[in-house]
Parts: sequence; C-alpha cells; structure tokens
Amino acid sequence: MHDRNLSRRTLLTATAVAAGTVATTALPAVAAPAAVTRGTKDRLTRLISRMSIEEKAGQLFVMRVYGHSATDPDQADIDLNLEEMGVRNAAELIAEYHVGGIIYFAWAHNTRDPQQIAGLSNGIQRAALGQRNPVPLLISTDQEHGIVARVGRPATLMPGAMALGAGGSASAARKAAQIAGSELAAMGIVQNYAPVADVNVDPANPVIGVRSFGADPAAVARMVTAQVKGYRSAGIAATSKHFPGHGDTTVDSHTGIPVITHTRQEWEEIDAPPFRAAIAAGIDSIMTAHIQFPALDPSNDPATLSRPILTGILREELGYDGVVVTDALNMEGVREKYGDHRVPVLALLAGVDQLLNPPDLAVAWNGVLDAVRSGEVTEARLDESILRIFLLKEKLGLFRDPFVTPQEVGRTVGAPAHLAAADRIAERTTTLLTNPDGLLPLSRRSHREVLVVGVDPASPSGTTGPPTTVLADAFGELGFTATALSTGTAPSSTKITEAVAAAQGKDVVVVGTYNVSATSSQRTLVARLVATGVPVVALAIRNPYDIARLEGVAAALAAYSWTDVELRAAVRVIAGHADPQGRLPVPVQRADDPSQVLFPIGHGLTYR
Repeated sequence: MHDRNLSRRTLLTATAVAAGTVATTALPAVAAPAAVTRGTKDRLTRLISRMSIEEKAGQLFVMRVYGHSATDPDQADIDLNLEEMGVRNAAELIAEYHVGGIIYFAWAHNTRDPQQIAGLSNGIQRAALGQRNPVPLLISTDQEHGIVARVGRPATLMPGAMALGAGGSASAARKAAQIAGSELAAMGIVQNYAPVADVNVDPANPVIGVRSFGADPAAVARMVTAQVKGYRSAGIAATSKHFPGHGDTTVDSHTGIPVITHTRQEWEEIDAPPFRAAIAAGIDSIMTAHIQFPALDPSNDPATLSRPILTGILREELGYDGVVVTDALNMEGVREKYGDHRVPVLALLAGVDQLLNPPDLAVAWNGVLDAVRSGEVTEARLDESILRIFLLKEKLGLFRDPFVTPQEVGRTVGAPAHLAAADRIAERTTTLLTNPDGLLPLSRRSHREVLVVGVDPASPSGTTGPPTTVLADAFGELGFTATALSTGTAPSSTKITEAVAAAQGKDVVVVGTYNVSATSSQRTLVARLVATGVPVVALAIRNPYDIARLEGVAAALAAYSWTDVELRAAVRVIAGHADPQGRLPVPVQRADDPSQVLFPIGHGLTYR
C-alpha cells in the first residue's frame, strides 16, 4: 500500500485508540438468514415458474421513470420517458419491461410532496398488479439524510451519517432510522438505499465523506447496526452500501473507477466490520461498489462485476443470502471496462440480484435475454435471484397489500413528534472544535449584531433556503439581529470586499465554510474578516476538516451538513441554547503535515 494510505491507516489506529473507540470485543457472528416457510417458498416458486423469460429478466431491474403520476405525468416528463426508455409513463414501463422495482428521484419529478408520492406509489402498484403475472414492485430511493435526501420537506429530515457519528448515540441513530423509515413506508417507499457502511478514512474522498458515520470501523459498525434495526422496525428494507467498501478513494465512481489499495488484512480491519455487523443485524439488501479492489480480485473488474468479491466473499465467506443490488449502472465506474450490453450479464454472473438504473434499459434488458438464450446465464440463475427478491417482497407484506392511504401519510409524514425528535438528535451532533478565548456561547447583550457570510451550495432536500439565510433566520428567532450575505464556495475579491465592509459595526461574524482547500479563496475571506478585529466564528457545513486551513478564528465548529435541522442546531449551540455534545468521528490532520493529527477522533469541547 502506498505511503498516503499507510500514513492514514497509522493515523486511524492512533486516533481511535486515543479516543477510546476501538472495539475491545469481536463483532457478533454473522446471523443465519431468517427461516422461510416451505409453503411460502413453494408458492413463490410456482409464481416464478409461470413467468416468461422476458418477465423474469424484467424482475431483476430497478429503473428510474420521470413524472409525478404513474399514468398521467406532465408532457415534459412524457418526452423524457419516450427519449430514454421508449415509454410514456411508469405504467407503460411496467407493461413493456416487467421491471421489478422503481427508484424515485427528485430530479425525475417523483417527489413533489408526500401525498403525491403516495399516489405515485399506489399507481405503480396498480399497474404492476394489472399484469398477466401480477407482482408488486419494490419502490426505492436514496434517503440517507444529511446531504443525500430525495424526499424533502414536509417530511422529517434527520441529521446525516457523519453527524450521527459525531453524536455517538446508537439509540439516536436507531430512532432516526425508525422515524425516517416509517415516513417512507407511509408514502409507499419500501426499500431505502441506506445506511452507508463505508469507513471514510480518506479526508479527500470526493463521493463518501459525510455520508459515512466516520473513520473508526467499530464505531461505524455500531451505527450501521442501529440504523438497520431502526429501518427494519419501521417495516422497510434497509440497504448497506457500498460493498466491499468505498471509504478510501480520491476518485468518484460516478465519473471514474476508483482503486482501493488496502491489503486483504486491511480490508478485514477497516472495511469489513460494518458489513459484517449489517449482516448480523439482518440487513435486507447490500449495494455493490463500482471500485477495483486488487487485494480481493486481481482481475481488476469493478466489485459490481466481480464473482470473487460478491460470491466468494459476500455470499460464501460472510454467509449473506439476502438481496444484492448494484449501484447505479449509469455510473462511469462500472461502464469503463465493458459495454452497457454486457454489464448486467456480468453482474448476474458475479452474484447480483437487482440491476439498478442502467443508462439504456432496452440495451440492458436485451443483454440479459441474449445471455439466457445463448446459455451463458441459465434460467435457474435468474430464478435464484428472483426468489430472493420475491422473498423480500413477501417479508415486506407487498403480496398481501402494497397500497398506502392518504390518512397514514397525513398522520405520519412530518409529524410534530418526528420533527421534535430530529431537533433533539441534531443538538447532540454539533461539534465545537476550538474556542480558545471563550467567545462561545454568544451573549445577546454583547454580541447582538451578527453577520452571517459564506457558502450557499445547492440546497439538499432538507432546506428552506440558502444556508446563510437559514443561519441568519435561526439567530433572529433567538433574539439576535442577524444579516445574511452569500459569498459563495469560491468568493471573488469583490464579494470578499463586500463582506469585509458588511462586518463593520457587527459584534460577531459567522462564516459558513465548505470543504476548504489549500487554494480556496474561502481562506482569503476568513483571513480578511479576521483582520477587521470583529470576532469570527467558522462553521464547517460539510466536511469537518476546514479548521486545519483557517487561522485566527475565535471559534470553530462542525455541523456536517447544511440542512435546516443541522444548521438550526448549530445556531442553538453557538448561542448557548444547547451545550455542544458532538465528538469528531474522524481525525482532523494538520494541513502543513498530514502525518500529524490536529484533532483526534473523539475531540469536542463543551461549555461546562
């Protein structure tokens, strides 16, 4: 393993031990699959035997579809469906390709509001049950919370994974998943592609980062276990991702193919524990990663297409017999080596069950059919995966009743008790990193006039507006006089000068920072504001590493996301309405010497 990874592994071990977070006991043994009655299995097997090869191939696919309605989407969505899939709507997609699942996205206009989502889900299930062989669909989405949430307000938006890791409470993580799962279930979404089980040991990771619970494998395993149990208690399928582990890479698998250089032993120590824990907790599905992992498969096929990884390790060594779903097949990480016609076939041969969101469904579907007709993939192999998928649908009660009611949506989604729980959980996550002169908590008497400046990145679903506005409004609700000024992720000299002028006469400046790099003009913004003499509070609203590149600030905190629930919690901490309780779930290294730790795992200041 090259020096960059070796130094990071050394840091991980040292900081985890220092924080007292390394597990001293072995993780629980892998649990045996839940018993399935012979009658249920026989009934589902008979259903499979009545299906055509075309129907069987379709059941393996989980596909996107544009529109807010299963039968009557807007014309713009009809046009997109025709262009990309040759069908007008979800009902036609099901009739034409017999898909076994549909994934919801906000950008596909599937998630306007809770009642609309429930109506779409019901329409999809009606279309599925109207087929020659009626089979309900697995409706899924990526509702990780934090920076990845496809369903927005008025649904309850929880803190993301790294924030929960900073909170350190397994019971809070389980409660967050139980609430989130109950709201998804009320809208007819029965499979959530969460929790992330990747151990983020690379601060430069461009795709995981705060989507991970942290850098300590044992702590991540504990949080994954809690969330799996929470989702299961809500009656939906959880999905741990991205097997065999996507936490140590500087390449985004959406745009390229990352190479993980861990040895087999390092995989066992770093990447494997959360997945072992998920299996022990009864995880319903596991998502693959589009990564090369030479120590696990020297062929350098992406893990999604690797039989040694998915069958040899996941199925045989870890004893997992649940549903395996690919990460999206339209990502470049899985498309670089093979064509779109071959990718789904190779995934099936590797041990996959569900084929998620190929770029061209006709090409992928026909690729599977051609492989079956040629004998490369046996019909028995299709039946094996379909039975796993059907058993999951049976477990979720879809064969009994796949429909949801408007009344349940109204009672459950965004319920006041859920929103209050989200606020309580978020308050435990904000991490106070530095406060050398005791500036925090702010006093309304001496720090009434607050200027909020900084980044306003594209808003995730859990926001009511730009972060600077949300922060300023939250200060206002607590009795401060706050002004918001957006300066952007790369503030220009004009914006910096404007911010410096706006700071004149203010009692304190709060700067929202976002992944500050060595060359980022956010550093110049902070330095110029510090030079005004007005106390500057730096609030990292994504990765918590920003403080390593900022000098002279009066205080620094980490919020781990810029959703409303996390930003409001950070303001309550800054203003002294809540005590900071968060502890770093990752080490923050020195910017000038990454071999040295500035703040270890477990670091976090309090006011008491």
